[in-house]
Amino acid sequence: MAFNISNWSIKNPIPTILISLVMAVMGYIAFLGLGIDRSPNIDIPAVIITVNQPGAGPEELETQVTKKVEDAVAALGNIDQITSTINEGSSTTTVNFILGTNSDRATNDVRNAIAQIRQDLPQDTNDPIVQRLEFAGGAVMNYTISSPKRSIAELSDLVDRQIGRALTGVPGVARVNRIGGVDREVRVDLDPSRLLAYGITAAAVNDQIRSFNINLPGGRSEIGGSEQTVRTLGSAETIEDLRNYQISLPNGDTVPLSNLGTVSDSSSDPRQMALLDGQPVVGFSILRGTGSTLVTVETAVRQEIENLKKKLPEDIKFQLIFTRADSIRASYESLLSDLLIGCMMTVITVGLFLGNWRATIITGLALPLSIFPTFWVMQSLNYTLNGMTLLALALALGNLVDDAVCMVEDIDQHLAMGKKPLQAAFDASKEIGLAVLASAAAIMAVFLPVAFMGGVPGQFFQPFGVTVAVSTLFSSLIAVTVTPMLSAYILQPKKLKTGDNPSSRPRFRPYKSLLTWALRHRILTLLAALVFFIGSLQLVPLIPKGLFSSGDTGLSTISLELPPGATLNDTVAVANQVNSLLQKNPAVANVLAIPGDSGRVNTGLIYVNLVPKEQRSLTQRQFEEQTRRDFQKIPGARVTFRAQGGAGSTKDVAIILKSENGDILTQTAQKLEREMRALPGFVEVSSGVSLVKPEIIIQPDPVRAADQGVSVRAIARTASLALIGDNEFNLAKFNLADRQIPIRVKIANDGRSEIETLQNLRVPSSNGTLVPLNSVATISLGSGPAEIQRFNRQRQVNIGANLEGVSLGSAVTQIRALPIMKNLPPEVTEEPFGDARIMRDIFARFLGALSLAIISIYGILVLLYNNFLYPLAILTSLPLSIGGTLIALLITQKELGLYALIGIVLLMGLVTKNAILLVDFALSGLQEGKPQFKAVIDSGVSRLRPIIMTSVSTIAGMLPIALALGADGEIRAPMAIAVIGGFTTSTLLTLVVVPVIFTYIDSFYYWLRGLFVKQKPKSI
Repeated sequence: MAFNISNWSIKNPIPTILISLVMAVMGYIAFLGLGIDRSPNIDIPAVIITVNQPGAGPEELETQVTKKVEDAVAALGNIDQITSTINEGSSTTTVNFILGTNSDRATNDVRNAIAQIRQDLPQDTNDPIVQRLEFAGGAVMNYTISSPKRSIAELSDLVDRQIGRALTGVPGVARVNRIGGVDREVRVDLDPSRLLAYGITAAAVNDQIRSFNINLPGGRSEIGGSEQTVRTLGSAETIEDLRNYQISLPNGDTVPLSNLGTVSDSSSDPRQMALLDGQPVVGFSILRGTGSTLVTVETAVRQEIENLKKKLPEDIKFQLIFTRADSIRASYESLLSDLLIGCMMTVITVGLFLGNWRATIITGLALPLSIFPTFWVMQSLNYTLNGMTLLALALALGNLVDDAVCMVEDIDQHLAMGKKPLQAAFDASKEIGLAVLASAAAIMAVFLPVAFMGGVPGQFFQPFGVTVAVSTLFSSLIAVTVTPMLSAYILQPKKLKTGDNPSSRPRFRPYKSLLTWALRHRILTLLAALVFFIGSLQLVPLIPKGLFSSGDTGLSTISLELPPGATLNDTVAVANQVNSLLQKNPAVANVLAIPGDSGRVNTGLIYVNLVPKEQRSLTQRQFEEQTRRDFQKIPGARVTFRAQGGAGSTKDVAIILKSENGDILTQTAQKLEREMRALPGFVEVSSGVSLVKPEIIIQPDPVRAADQGVSVRAIARTASLALIGDNEFNLAKFNLADRQIPIRVKIANDGRSEIETLQNLRVPSSNGTLVPLNSVATISLGSGPAEIQRFNRQRQVNIGANLEGVSLGSAVTQIRALPIMKNLPPEVTEEPFGDARIMRDIFARFLGALSLAIISIYGILVLLYNNFLYPLAILTSLPLSIGGTLIALLITQKELGLYALIGIVLLMGLVTKNAILLVDFALSGLQEGKPQFKAVIDSGVSRLRPIIMTSVSTIAGMLPIALALGADGEIRAPMAIAVIGGFTTSTLLTLVVVPVIFTYIDSFYYWLRGLFVKQKPKSI
């Protein structure tokens, strides 16, 4: 096939050039339209179920709500894991489905399952909210707004109703979350003493406002011969009207609402704040939708913000606090730079070997003609320009030029024989066509099985593998069409001196002597190779193992956690202390603190935006290690840096313990936490064992309650309405000109701070009278869990730690070696979480996928050579590369993680190409009737130059990546180092070991064939 294509291309140069140019132009246009992202899209299909029951404790919610929800969805198909988090008044269950599951169908299935158990949930719970996880990752960017003329409430309203609505219309934006600020509402703060004096409860006041302050339809009428719509308008038009509402008392009298308390147009009690460098602000964060491209979304949001600046009043000022797109752009530009530098180094290397500028240009053209069409395929597959796809092209540079180098070098050898360029192109393309086809097939056979290994690892490998395979396919196509065609018309014939016979020139004498010695000492050669391979495997325990480095993004995230029961003011005070410590560091640009970020007032989140990398002397990791020690000086709070792992975990290493026995689970987790704290390199060790939260326990007395006709539900509703107000869905609404705001009726804040207020609350009885709460119930102080976490329908505790100077693999090994982990109670099970879980999946799936890839290579080579034995000689080059990879990683102390494994995959394809060249030319020599020894020697000597050229050009193309130049260079370096180390040893050993193994296989094949077919003795 290659011969026919090459002949057609040489004979038809115009169509060949036109087709190549059209493909390149289409690829360039596709390149301009590709999105930019940090990594491939690995958004996991997930559905979130939220059930709210205001005032309910975590333990009650777990039993009455969460377990029922989990049981209802557990029977659905394709579920990966179920996690639940239960806080005061809220149960959130997240159902993660297997990658590839249709998220719309999964959401409908979950919604139907929850609808079937709605009647089994407590009556006073809000309707369950089932929604698909629409956003991917954390905040893309954060803004703050300010104005010298407007209050916090006005700025909050501006974010909610104008800015938020405008930005959610931007393609790719899933949600706009307000940071800080307040929610406007009409507050009816009742005076407990007045309620007692008038003999009315807060619940009765709330019910009367709800029943009267409402507008309802009243039907239709036909008065005067025309039809009219009847409306019943009961809503108060002004706050003053609401104050004058007459409230009916139990004795039949009425009093204005203002007599019972204070009515004001105000805001809800704050549960969150935003502080920029210590000053209160109102801000908003942007979350992108699943499947969208981060940089594209960020760019569109910036444009919309500019449009908003023109529409909003001039006093509104926007300030961009941080954007994750900047680090992605820097990484993208760095990768493009590595790609261009690699291209130049590859072409220069080839030029130095060929010593002919015409041949160098022909070879160099293979790079753009292979890369640009690849962009068109990437666009068709909805890939982006991310770290994986660009790295695939950067690492495959040497591979892309290999086929063209082999073709040009072979044509050069034919020119040296005195042939015309046209004839040399015909003969060389016929001679090397099968080798080019076989090497391209080997590369594709390696990557396609690995690319579709499945799971989260497969989502990383797939774009990389497909990009390399497609670009290799195009490079092979160019090598058998454009390269021989250009060589036929551009290269110049070589003039031979009289009596000069190219075949008789002394060439590469050192290698020929080495190969001759190896062929005469075959057993010794194979023993040396075997010792090298086995010895290199002993290095594996010495190499650090992990997933991948998070790099230097210039944005650090800090978590705050105070003991349960702490107030928002307490959390703000700690946030200000952290801010003061951070502001002393010159590497800090600004600090955005969000006390109450997670919905709990005793927690918070702090974003630390660092100055650009070139303007600071510390890396991000060094900054965090230095600052971490200062945080230990802050009393009464847990202040830790959040990890930036690939699995979304907040710790570098995390382990999940599961059990249905909460007491044993807590004891085990606490013991594990203590033992982990003693491990060197483990810092900020913490567990999810919830500290107890102070509670006020209302214990109804069954006898007294029954005597006075008071139900438990009446007691709970009285307390709830008096202290926090009604459910959000049941609140009365006050009509503004353009919207409605809630009317919240409850006891005034100063009254809620005294337990006597609670004791004196009046509870309605079945006969209509009001009785004091303390007459039917006992009120006492107690405690309960602040939070309950569940994993796959069992209680779980997450124990995690950040790492300093310890790799992820080593950390997991040390944890499993702890005494408590070796002797876990029978009721407790464990499994890795976060990055540790992904690392386990990667190593588990990688070996299977790589084995399948090797089998695929063998199968393709068998088909190409129509022989089962000779491909085995080619496959022996694979283990010869492992030693160099491990040695290189050990010397540089780079982790054997995701990127290094991808480098090994690439290596498997590259090293087979050299072996294919040797075996293919040795077989050609045997077919010409040469003795085995001479055929093998001639194959090695003739193929040494192209093998060395392709090897050196490949290594030269990877050097910019291995040197970790530019943004995120330290993340990509292990991949290039693995390839360079493995390719170096493989090239050197392949040139000697593969010919030796080939002689054994060829002799065995001849002997085996002789058992069935009579033939003349073969010359050895």
